Amino acid sequence: MKKWMLIAALALSGCAQINNYESAVKTPAPAHLQGNWQTVGPQADLVSNEAIASLIINADGSTLDCRQWQRIIAKPGKLTLLSGDYVNVTRQLRVMPLTVEDNELKYDGLMLRKVDRPTVDCQKAEAAVAKQPDAAVIQNIEPEVMRTVISQNSEQ
Repeated sequence: MKKWMLIAALALSGCAQINNYESAVKTPAPAHLQGNWQTVGPQADLVSNEAIASLIINADGSTLDCRQWQRIIAKPGKLTLLSGDYVNVTRQLRVMPLTVEDNELKYDGLMLRKVDRPTVDCQKAEAAVAKQPDAAVIQNIEPEVMRTVISQNSEQ
């Protein structure tokens, strides 16, 4: 009996959670969230002072969390409303709130600013996601800074 009362109380309190990626409803992005967001300068929550984090938010609500340093890690996701707040939900079921203050996006412990276009590496990640629409994470992209003359010549 106590279990049922606790469950009912939690349901009525407005607590919500996302238990699987498919249950999260993709929400079109409002104008102030749409675009390409990127860290500027070193950030404590990144692995290195040279690392870059990007978040691409498309008008339809699809997202791409792209981190780059010595490798590229790109996590596709979607924008959704959770208890009235916008959050990014990745296919790995990571749920992170999005807050814009003074033209900066607070996301996953980072401060990001809007940029005109994603980095070259994140553009490659976007293309890889289009080819692998069900992938939870893309990690097979060689960062531009790691490319050698030999690897560049072998592509030609």
